Amino acid sequence: MTIDTQAPSREQLLHSLYEAAELEHNLMCTYLYAAFSLKRGEAEGFGPAEAEAVERWRREITAVAIEEMGHLVAVWNITAALGGAPRLGRGNFPLDPGNLPARIVVKLAPFNDATLQHFIYLERPEGSNEEDGAGFAAERLFVRGSAERRVTPMAQDYDTVGHFYATLGASLQAFVAAHGEAEAFCGDRRLQLGPEELNLCGARRVLCSKTALAAFDAIVRQGEGAPSDSESSHYQRFAAIRRELAALRAAHPGFEPAWPAATNPVLRRPPRPEGRVWLENPAAVATVDLANASYGLMLRLLALAYLQPGPSAEKSLSVDLAIGLMRAFTPLAEHAARLPAGPSHPGCHAGASFTALRDAAGFPPGPAARRFVRERLAQLAEAGAALHAELGAEATGRAARQLQSLRERAERGLDLDAEPPTSAPVAAPAPPPTAVVDGIEIVQGEKLELRFEARRCIHARFCVTGAPRVFLANVQGPWLHPDAMPVERLVDIAHACPSGAIQYRRKDGEADEAPPPVNLLSVREAGPYAIRGALTLRGRPLGTRATLCRCGASRNKPFCDGSHHDIQFAATGEPATGLLGLPTDMPATRDGRVDIEPEPNGPLQLRGSVEVLSGTGRMVCRVSQARLCRCGGSQTKPFCDGTHARNGFSAD
Repeated sequence: MTIDTQAPSREQLLHSLYEAAELEHNLMCTYLYAAFSLKRGEAEGFGPAEAEAVERWRREITAVAIEEMGHLVAVWNITAALGGAPRLGRGNFPLDPGNLPARIVVKLAPFNDATLQHFIYLERPEGSNEEDGAGFAAERLFVRGSAERRVTPMAQDYDTVGHFYATLGASLQAFVAAHGEAEAFCGDRRLQLGPEELNLCGARRVLCSKTALAAFDAIVRQGEGAPSDSESSHYQRFAAIRRELAALRAAHPGFEPAWPAATNPVLRRPPRPEGRVWLENPAAVATVDLANASYGLMLRLLALAYLQPGPSAEKSLSVDLAIGLMRAFTPLAEHAARLPAGPSHPGCHAGASFTALRDAAGFPPGPAARRFVRERLAQLAEAGAALHAELGAEATGRAARQLQSLRERAERGLDLDAEPPTSAPVAAPAPPPTAVVDGIEIVQGEKLELRFEARRCIHARFCVTGAPRVFLANVQGPWLHPDAMPVERLVDIAHACPSGAIQYRRKDGEADEAPPPVNLLSVREAGPYAIRGALTLRGRPLGTRATLCRCGASRNKPFCDGSHHDIQFAATGEPATGLLGLPTDMPATRDGRVDIEPEPNGPLQLRGSVEVLSGTGRMVCRVSQARLCRCGGSQTKPFCDGTHARNGFSAD
């Protein structure tokens, strides 16, 4: 796999992110379409074992589609962080050649052996020999892009989703290296979707290259998988369904788990009808029409949410209404797959076509946007009631009730007379004198000198939640304002910082931070060591607080940098009391100096009186010296057992 590491333009980077958004969006639609086509229960012809298996497949495929939605939000957040507007639209099915590489075909198709094999092929790891599903071959082979660098953004070819994101990640790193973090990520972070608005794995605000690259890595690992999490990857989950399907077919040769929904159906006879399915059955047309309209408004509401600064009630409402529309869309799409397409296509059923309008952009926030949303939801609710009155199906009833509920919620929550939310940043206090020395920000307040060392920060967030006027989160420019709260309270906030990233020096004659009366080492569940005492590192004073890496993956050893999250480090924070026969009795001295000496390619050597605690505060043992595992592999954690000599651990 060849990756171009030359710095792209911002326009080229956004262009690539727009394709990433379209790819994730299309995958989400195809997975949902297949899930909607699956039959339900014994009432639709299954035996008990078949019904249980197909229901599990429906949940699994839907869960994968929801994770693709999380990937989509992650891509949108990165786009917004770079100053772009997220791409909500996409081409309609069938996609025109060139929208994606020739061998990456996505289309709406019902669940069957070929479709399932196609999903496996799309999510396959780099180097896999999986073949594409029958009938999913490219209409024609072509090559995208150019070997020459162009000013106009160009689409590039890629073999797998993993290849695409590896290239995109390398481009982002090159762009940041050329422009710097602050200039690269210049977008208003408040416009992104975060956990306050959306409970999805991808809904994490992108602050820097580390968070952006972590999002790319999560997308690839969740799709292709990796040795550490292969069972939960999309590739492995689809492969498991393939094995079950083969076993059920062997036991019941006539087993058909899905309705024969059309491939890439449309609502009207297309200009080139050859090989296409268009809907003629009035019930199917009305059902798909309402489903598509709900889907279209869902996209516009998400676009609107990306124009509203947050957290705010209106931004959250936009997201809630969008998710609610997908809950109305689902029963309509499932019902469509059970309806005949029409006389021109006997034996073929309908299906929701996910029609994308020519523009899905959100309206500028304000009364006009609120009025549009209320008007459109009223239209959909009235159409839902009429459809249910005509068809009387359980599915149409569920959709109609959901649309009416959304209409009422919009009327309650969207005030047509309210002023539009401002996207201007909140005015910050005048910045105090600031200097940066050896990577430490030093800010002079009236009574206190505040210090922040970013490389030691583990984002415990005691500072931004306990002192939000002092530590201004997610702002451009000066963010430390030590005079914004009483000095004694600020000192308490600094003491709560476990990593020692926040330090201070009193200027009012009061004493600076003193070492604790008892030296403590807390073993965090699946995380670092948090140590307090009169600390030295390689003989140099370190302060009184630090968090030390124990997973082996930190790029800032011996300090923790959060990499235990990235590698999904698993290690108990509750070692047994008296582990390895170590003493638990009270020593004569419980304070004093603690020397930390990292052994080359080995453990952390501690010397000094230390009380080792579990993550819940239980006393594990009391030692005067210890060798702490920092390769992540010891079987006697938190203490070293020599595994570092066998697993290739490397560190100064």
